[in-house]
Amino acid sequence: MATISEGGALVAQAENLAGSEFRDVNLSASRFDDVNLRGAVFTNVALSGATIRDACLADVSIASAAYDGMRIEGILVTELLRVYRERGDGAG
Repeated sequence: MATISEGGALVAQAENLAGSEFRDVNLSASRFDDVNLRGAVFTNVALSGATIRDACLADVSIASAAYDGMRIEGILVTELLRVYRERGDGAG
């Protein structure tokens, strides 16, 4: 069962929260470890400063997003997109 810590933060461990909805919720500085987000939909979310490690991003779609400063394997995404667009279809 989820518990509330002394600081007021919710701690959920080994819980099944599948199908949950979070609307107008502040989860800044939260930690997600060994979490299943398959099929989740994120709309109008702020991930600035977030770090994603050891993640499966297969079949992930990102649209209408700001990529300033975003890096994948240390490479700026804006630079990757610029080079891709310069090549037209992405072919070398």
